[in-house]
Amino acid sequence: MQLYHHPYSMNSQKVRLALEEKGIDYTSYHVNPLTGKNMDASFFRMNPSGKLPVFQNGAHVIFQTIDIILYIDRLTVSLTGEDTPISSEVMAWIQKIEGWNPKMFTLSHVPKKYRSFVSKFIRRVIISRMAEAPDLASMYHTKLREAYDKEEKLKDPEIVKQSEEKLSRLLDDAELQLDQTKYLVGDEFTLADAMFVPILVRITLLDLEEEYITCRPKMEEYYKLVKRRPSYEVVIGKYFRGWRKYRTHLKTLCFLSVRSMFRRY
Repeated sequence: MQLYHHPYSMNSQKVRLALEEKGIDYTSYHVNPLTGKNMDASFFRMNPSGKLPVFQNGAHVIFQTIDIILYIDRLTVSLTGEDTPISSEVMAWIQKIEGWNPKMFTLSHVPKKYRSFVSKFIRRVIISRMAEAPDLASMYHTKLREAYDKEEKLKDPEIVKQSEEKLSRLLDDAELQLDQTKYLVGDEFTLADAMFVPILVRITLLDLEEEYITCRPKMEEYYKLVKRRPSYEVVIGKYFRGWRKYRTHLKTLCFLSVRSMFRRY
């Protein structure tokens, strides 16, 4: 089994937490979307959406996060023989969490000069790959339109506001639930938590903890609790501790700067 992912990809974190919690072995392949690696023809043929993560088990390829999560659950049943299907409560939380798209929220809190620099580089990568793989041109055109549409949406403060409000409602619902239970669904860590924790990590990465986490006491307590789990350390902790939090970003910016300077896309 192979997982194509990136440590800072929120959906990748969701899937990796689920895999670690379930004790499933897999081969890890890093794909950095900020450098356009997810647009390489070989990856794009496997996953025309170009999104991360991608889970492959033999000839079976899955690239929708919620589908991978559900597949992991079925795989666990197959490997262990335990017939413990996902409860309706866990499924309800998974769908609720998946209902919030972090893209606009994240990009709106990234300095515009960095956001524009990366966006311009990615558009040039797509155009370059289109020339290298003309048979995939129509799919690359779709990704190019998506890139331009995303920039237009970021200019609309109402769209950004809606994303922030939806996140606040999700966190408020979680705060109410955590006032009654240790984790999102009872006293055991479930796939619902694997889906939810990366949202808190993204908020932390954007330095917005005070606004969204610490103002919710049960959420703050919950966050401290999950940080002590071995799965958190493997998937998130070792990449976000101290100077390592900035290492990947610095390496990526240096890579983009050099490639842009020499027009190597």
